[in-house]
Amino acid sequence: MKMYCITIYDEHFDKIKDLGYIPVGLGNKIFSNKFLTDTTKKNISEKNPFYGEYTFHYWLWKNKIIENEKNWIGFCQYRKFWVQNNYPIKYDNLNQLKKNILKKIPFEINGYESILGKPLFVNQFRLSKFLKNNFRTMIKKPDLFFNKSKRTLKFHFDMMHGKGNLDKAIKLLDKKDKNDFEEFVNNEVSFNPHNMFICKSSEILNEYYSSVFPWLEKCESIFGFNLKGYGNRRLYGFLAERYLSYWFKKYTKSAELPILFKDISELEFI
Repeated sequence: MKMYCITIYDEHFDKIKDLGYIPVGLGNKIFSNKFLTDTTKKNISEKNPFYGEYTFHYWLWKNKIIENEKNWIGFCQYRKFWVQNNYPIKYDNLNQLKKNILKKIPFEINGYESILGKPLFVNQFRLSKFLKNNFRTMIKKPDLFFNKSKRTLKFHFDMMHGKGNLDKAIKLLDKKDKNDFEEFVNNEVSFNPHNMFICKSSEILNEYYSSVFPWLEKCESIFGFNLKGYGNRRLYGFLAERYLSYWFKKYTKSAELPILFKDISELEFI
């Protein structure tokens, strides 16, 4: 398995290498030329504040970096890692993390084509969070207080990333995905989070890139880049995150693995 680990901090290079992963540095805090970055050849690195990790995915795609890759290809982040079992473990040093993160695909899921993170259920969030961000909608539709199935991905996206933005973006999708993705966000109450996934082949990965990037580029004509606040500034990354769950479930045989939250900034070598 080839695992790319994305970070925004220069001092993480040696730690990521020690984990056995490929260090990817994004953003203006990366100065070391040891990192794999998105700033060479064909790139959209200037869009990183809005696209997040997808500027690196674009670089992989456009420069055909993984075109002939025969191994599983995965992506993680400096504070989010794949594990087979998310047992409660106190991580005191980097070596403990190294022992528990994913190094190879488990035999029991090797027959799948993609791996996604365990789902995040948006309808389980506290009512106070919904009221804080979408008070008027909740009052107008009181069934949202009692019927959690009504708190769909569409409702959650409107609340967190701008009301109506998801609808505008969906209208720009190709016909073969527009209706299905609209049905997905209007009925599902969970998605596979953090823009993390693992693909069995470079062909599948290129198919995904060939679908998501033309769509995001069309979205730029509507939303532009004068985006304010965390929920809107990374709008393209959030759109891709929802689309990722839909696309891989529709077009691949997908399995799920847990994602461990542990910032390697907190861990030292022993």
